[in-house]
Amino acid sequence: MTEEIPEKVRTAAEEVVTQLRRIIRATDLRAKQLARESGLTPPQFMILRAISEMGDVAISRIAREVNLTQATVTTIIDKLEDKNIVTRRRSDTDKRIVHAFLTEDGRTTLENAPTLLQSEFLARFENLEKWEQTMIVAALQRVSKLMEVESLDASPFLDIGEIDRTPDGK
Repeated sequence: MTEEIPEKVRTAAEEVVTQLRRIIRATDLRAKQLARESGLTPPQFMILRAISEMGDVAISRIAREVNLTQATVTTIIDKLEDKNIVTRRRSDTDKRIVHAFLTEDGRTTLENAPTLLQSEFLARFENLEKWEQTMIVAALQRVSKLMEVESLDASPFLDIGEIDRTPDGK
């Protein structure tokens, strides 16, 4: 015989699931909007923005800036280079170091791309009091544990799917 869940607990649990689903849906819709309007995935956009902000920059530094491995950033930059929005050049002083640059098409793509849901969220989150930030982090960590997903590898991007895929999902 199973124990029946009290109405208030079930309602709260359903609200948590509803809010999680809302976040997942918003993330998916914004990623599709970004792909439709710019041809980019959120990680590609973040890498383009990092290159734009840092200028002449080594790929290893981009990887640190966007919290991805250098191998993942290299794979994403391969795809961006195929689209002619990024170009690479070896350092003049150390041939082991490769720098990435935005092309004119890359600058235009970045300027015309919609903002990421993540960017908007981070700006709002940073404006919260420290105790509110801590409570949100703790609650989300607890939800991850309850869902038994805390050990899954996850990037710091509000996106779904493989991190180095193309906007069409391939």
